Amino acid sequence: MNIPMVDLKGQYLTLKAEIDAAILQALGETRFILGPNVQAFEQEAADYLGVKHAVSCASGTDALHLALLAAGIGEGDEVITSPFTFIATAEAIRYVGAIPVFVDIQPDSLNIDPERIREAITPRTKAIIPVHIFGQAAEMDDVMAIANEHGLQVIEDCAQSFGSHYRTQMTGSIGDLGAFSFFPSKNLGCYGDGGLVTTQSEELAAKLKMYRNHGSSQPYHHDVIGYNSRLDELQAVILRIKLKHIDEYNQGRKRVALRYNQQLEPSKIITPVIPQDHDHVFHQYTVLADNREEIKQHLLDQQIACAVYYPIPLHKQQAFADAPAVSLPVTEDISQRCVSFPIFPEMTEEQIDTVCQAVLEVA
Repeated sequence: MNIPMVDLKGQYLTLKAEIDAAILQALGETRFILGPNVQAFEQEAADYLGVKHAVSCASGTDALHLALLAAGIGEGDEVITSPFTFIATAEAIRYVGAIPVFVDIQPDSLNIDPERIREAITPRTKAIIPVHIFGQAAEMDDVMAIANEHGLQVIEDCAQSFGSHYRTQMTGSIGDLGAFSFFPSKNLGCYGDGGLVTTQSEELAAKLKMYRNHGSSQPYHHDVIGYNSRLDELQAVILRIKLKHIDEYNQGRKRVALRYNQQLEPSKIITPVIPQDHDHVFHQYTVLADNREEIKQHLLDQQIACAVYYPIPLHKQQAFADAPAVSLPVTEDISQRCVSFPIFPEMTEEQIDTVCQAVLEVA
């Protein structure tokens, strides 16, 4: 059975009539830059996430970059973050001339370890970027307590966690800013690139809108050197439709993850922890296995997709070779044992069972 990591075509077909009609309407209105659907999506996203302001942009990477700019992070500042994430998290830090400081992760959640954050703070530290990896919220109470104690700003990397809760709050509504990605495979994904920055601050929202639009707060008045980073109107059309289904999509992913956990429990594989007091929306279903390569090859031989995120953690990447050498034993161990299995809301029980059977044959 051919099982993909995510079935974007299947999801599109369930929404085809609504998406096609809405795109045709947007084409007829011909308001393509910061048009009515962009404005409506920003308001709808803000309402859903429980924030005062949601400012869209061209990608998740841009969302991180613009958030750092708005926060005033610049040359020589240190920003503490996780090494177990996509490179965009640390790229954005470098974009503003700041220095990424990588600290170790927790072995169960795979999120940044608050105790390691505390140890890494120096007089140059200005911000923390916790990454809600694979859709599970980081320990934000601890992160915020450390930030408040040391006068640091917190930018949540929510690229994989749209719709995930930490206790009573949505990810992206807890720190000073939250950065989201709408890459097509995300829990809430468009059909190209797209991003969003959230904040409760009127001042930060104004800066974000200025930076995304060539540094302009009003036509032909440029207060700073800005960027061309605007969400496309047609992508906003798609996101508005999908946003109405995000809770259903996330529940579908949780259903798949729970069935995986139940069926893989007899094996030696370490399955994801589902916390009691906060949420996991399973952008990825990632397990730990000592025979990862054997499992991966066995699945691929049976036309079952699988993936390894992230085999080379950021502190080991050539792009950061000039950074101070650090030993991060938990991250380095996890990166050698993690493997992700297919997960998407529309996944059938037969597909889940087929994956589990294949995994159990070698696990």
